[in-house]
Amino acid sequence: MLGVTTATCSIFAQTKKSAGARDLTQYVDPYIGTGFHGHVFMGANVPFGAVQLGPVNLSEGWDWCSGYHISDSTIVGFSHTHLSGTGIGDLGDIAIMPVTGNVTFAKGNTNDPQSGFVSLFSHKDEVAKPGYYAVFLQRYGIKAELTATARTGSHRYTFPKSDNAGFVIDLKQGIGWDRPVETHLEKLNDTTLVGYRKSSGWAVDQRIFFTMVFSKPIKRLVLADSTTLKSGNKYTGKKVFGRVSFATESSEVVQVKVGISPVSIENATMNLNAENKGWQFDRVRKDADKQWNAELSRAQVQMQDVSQMRTFYTALYHTMIAPSLFNDHNRDYLGTDKKVYKNASFDNLSTFSLWDTYRGAHPLFTILQPEKVNDMINTMLAIYQQQGKLPVWHLMGNETNCMVGNPGIIVVADALLKGFKGFDRKLAYQAMKQSALLDERGLNFVKSRGYIPADSMTESVAKGLEYAIADHGIARAAKMLGHTEDQALFEKRAAYYKNYYDPKAGFMRGRINDSQWRTPFNPFESVHERNDYTEGNAWQYTWLVPQDPKGLIDMLGGEKKFINKLDSLFTVEGELGEHASPDISGLIGQYAHGNEPSHHITYLYNYAGQPWKAADKIRYILTHLYTDKTDGLSGNEDVGQMSAWYILSSLGFYPVNPVAGMYVIGSPLVKTASLNVGQGKVFKITATNNSAANKYIQRVYLNGKLYNKSYLLHTDIAKGGQITFEMGSKPSAWGTKVSDRPF
Repeated sequence: MLGVTTATCSIFAQTKKSAGARDLTQYVDPYIGTGFHGHVFMGANVPFGAVQLGPVNLSEGWDWCSGYHISDSTIVGFSHTHLSGTGIGDLGDIAIMPVTGNVTFAKGNTNDPQSGFVSLFSHKDEVAKPGYYAVFLQRYGIKAELTATARTGSHRYTFPKSDNAGFVIDLKQGIGWDRPVETHLEKLNDTTLVGYRKSSGWAVDQRIFFTMVFSKPIKRLVLADSTTLKSGNKYTGKKVFGRVSFATESSEVVQVKVGISPVSIENATMNLNAENKGWQFDRVRKDADKQWNAELSRAQVQMQDVSQMRTFYTALYHTMIAPSLFNDHNRDYLGTDKKVYKNASFDNLSTFSLWDTYRGAHPLFTILQPEKVNDMINTMLAIYQQQGKLPVWHLMGNETNCMVGNPGIIVVADALLKGFKGFDRKLAYQAMKQSALLDERGLNFVKSRGYIPADSMTESVAKGLEYAIADHGIARAAKMLGHTEDQALFEKRAAYYKNYYDPKAGFMRGRINDSQWRTPFNPFESVHERNDYTEGNAWQYTWLVPQDPKGLIDMLGGEKKFINKLDSLFTVEGELGEHASPDISGLIGQYAHGNEPSHHITYLYNYAGQPWKAADKIRYILTHLYTDKTDGLSGNEDVGQMSAWYILSSLGFYPVNPVAGMYVIGSPLVKTASLNVGQGKVFKITATNNSAANKYIQRVYLNGKLYNKSYLLHTDIAKGGQITFEMGSKPSAWGTKVSDRPF
């Protein structure tokens, strides 16, 4: 870890205000995760909003997947779309850069300011909190302020005196893989520009339309395709720039409002009129803060200190940046099939990082965001109808097919099994089944051989293990719905994880055929992009059987051998190799908390009757691999999953099996918590005598009755109630009996 603090850049002083006052945005520090490899979004947005309005640094590369990294001190514009915590860069649409004087249509470099419009800034001159971002651009002497509604961005700029002030509108710029395909900019009148940006990147066919309104009349508009000037008031090209010019007095304020739409310029205008009338920047800012407070207050907690409060509420904030709206105020949206769907009955969404988020973030949504779960599932079912399968990693109306397995199946199955009814349950089951019966991405081998041959494609072990988890979800859904034949088929497929286990080696490994394993074999080595595993090695992937921990225990030789090997995971040392993915981070021995396949592993101790060992490891991770510093995440945020682990584990439980409707109990970090679980119901958590030393559960009471189970059912939480953990400094016998273990 980098050890960088937020002392010079965070606006958050320690405060005596209590979380019960609902002023919870005071605890959110957006700088957390902007260092190391967190890749989090920096800027202004509202919960699950379509607009993520924030700065873009000049630098590019893996640590700039969101466009911003704390190590940087350059800005080349403020873009209206960003990703948060991903390992691939994209978006960065519709960039605006305030300027004075003559500038070149290029980002430029800091050694030669005249080469472009880049400006330096200091983190001391930044302000960042939910729904608001501000910075001082040193080159131009301009203060920039940003806020947002769901589908619009609001800009407020304080200019110096200048005869040639204005803005560069940059439709060329994107982040990471994003490249423009066709862009358009047009002046409608003295205060309004409209246009669109079509681009290709991680998502290959992206389309975003916009309407941009200025509070000050435009005196001059210059258009260019890259550096070639164009005449007239409109132009369509691959890399269109515009320069809006006017004169300003000292400290003159100029505002800009931008509405975006995936459908049309007309709808972008409608969004602007519906959500952001007039020039009331402060009202929009206050409303954004109000929205964040409302969502954060779904979990009102008390922790050991203010540092933990900041870590908790920033984590909760990060879980609500996406999935993001991908529709208009009237619910029109652009489908995966590139058709416009009018007035949908649900809010269509985008940015589904499902390989990550199925593990913890989506189960968290079923607790704290039950009203939004139906929109998520309806979006996924619409995607199924439009592309013939449930989403894998969906972005801006595009299937990226990124990562492995069938994670969309798992999310839909979890909602179905937990009793959510705001979607077509018959269609949901059909979508899960048909997605699993395709012949793509190794599924043909799953159907014909029961495993994916290692010489047929990369990541064969990871793909096979992930498919088995999804198949387990279908089997459970089939059982609930009475599809006996399907249940038998998918229960069989859910057990195919055993086909990747080599008992002689003691690890999951790639196999060539029924009698031959891939050689040579090194359980430590990881070769990124040409490996049997996805961002991992055999030590990490041998535990990826969350759907059947009991079967895993038996496969590894029984409880004693299972525990010995699990203990070894956290202490064994070995080299990952020079070609290992940087995603394999947050290491404790070979346990890699910085990457999602490890996230359930600590909780496996409960299945073997040793919950105190789970508590020991969980507390270490909560207090050492999460902090309130800029490098406070041990790996990519991954669109909320890294933070979801922290939220759930701090509350005292985590879903090992993502479709079981069961949370395995670990070691609560909170002192108290009050969870709004929907329909006016509240689930309260109390951890008495809780401290750094008192990390072991002694006794548990559920709704006033002694509770010895080392797991908690979703139904217990969803109906409201209270759980009390009595904590102590030494392990106890709680949860150790076979009858009290997760099943």
